[in-house]
Amino acid sequence: MTGEAQRASSLFSITAIVVSMTLVAIGNGVMLAYVPYVLSQTGAPSWTPGATVTTMAFGGLIGCVIAGPVIRRVGHARAFSCSLALVIIAAFLVALGVTPLLWVLARGIYGIAGNGNFIIAQSWLNHASDNRWRGKAMSFFYMAYVLGLGVGAWIFGRMPADGNLAPLVTIFVTTVALLPIGLTRLPNPPPPARVNLDFAMAWRNSPVALIGVLASGGLSMVVQGFTPIYAATNNAGQTDVALLMFVMQFGLIFVQYPLGTLSDRIDRRIVLIFTCLLITGAAVAALFVSFSAFVLLMVVFALWAGAVESVYSIANAHANDRTDPEDFVPLASTLLVAWSTSATIVPLGVTALTPVFGPQTFIYAVIGVAMLYAAFVAGRLRRRETVPPEARENFEIRSAQVPNAGALVEGQKAPE
Repeated sequence: MTGEAQRASSLFSITAIVVSMTLVAIGNGVMLAYVPYVLSQTGAPSWTPGATVTTMAFGGLIGCVIAGPVIRRVGHARAFSCSLALVIIAAFLVALGVTPLLWVLARGIYGIAGNGNFIIAQSWLNHASDNRWRGKAMSFFYMAYVLGLGVGAWIFGRMPADGNLAPLVTIFVTTVALLPIGLTRLPNPPPPARVNLDFAMAWRNSPVALIGVLASGGLSMVVQGFTPIYAATNNAGQTDVALLMFVMQFGLIFVQYPLGTLSDRIDRRIVLIFTCLLITGAAVAALFVSFSAFVLLMVVFALWAGAVESVYSIANAHANDRTDPEDFVPLASTLLVAWSTSATIVPLGVTALTPVFGPQTFIYAVIGVAMLYAAFVAGRLRRRETVPPEARENFEIRSAQVPNAGALVEGQKAPE
């Protein structure tokens, strides 16, 4: 095969991966809105909507652990097919009817598949992309996936909530997502690196980055997971819940990009403190803005979600600023596990406390995490000099809903 043909094949294959993952995101967006809305409307026990968020996050942690061994055993393409099969199984269990415990289990199964999908897709994209456009390819992948989540929520708003049409749509789009990967001509990349955790190295290089990724895992999972529950308990209609989830995803572009660009020019820690203050301000506004002023509420939640996503991307960039290239792979492994752990523990705490403090508990939790992290960063700001702009990695759009697994490729530098 000529070099030109190889390049065309690689570009086609990368497009296939992005298309497949966007279709998966659309199905996930449908379920992210459908499951909490239906559980909140059908008289299920009050703890079950939050439990679906917690089990999904815990499943993601399991996915981080098992994805590498599975890929090493069967390769990326087969592992991707198996992962999508788990997504279909999870949606099928939901389609059987409203059985709260079964739905909690189903979301846990999806969580396993979700992080598995991310690890497979990101490592494949990372390996297949040319150095000259790898960063753009990864940024496009993140935006396509997150906007796919929003489109899925929007689609849910235009279908009946009663019955099982929503999980059937998820099964359909996930099945279609298998086709581009099944038809790709791109060979399997080398197996991913073994998960080599080194929390001491991550802490030594940048405590701000490590704690930031921990904070972002809990913040993102709580905001994205509990918002539809909060809206449903405030008697928001199905269309309003779906529209709110759709608009929130645009914060990725309109909030994260300017904050990230600013962090390339001034100390990223200052931008992180400002971002935490923005998160806190938006959270306070979310407590007081009524659902009767729905347009204003959507603006508040879009700013809120975008600021939460920004913590993850800026913290990742800050970690790479202070890390030697040869340590990028263990750093990525460590940050991925840290993110998944926090994304499990914080929603679990919110789920446990919601019956005591009410549906606004997740907002209080976000305020607490953001303020504690801001105080921590402010303390570190006095103790260590800033990284000169010329020594920094260029900021790229990242999403806390798509944790960074792209560096888990043997011998491959993480694109940050």
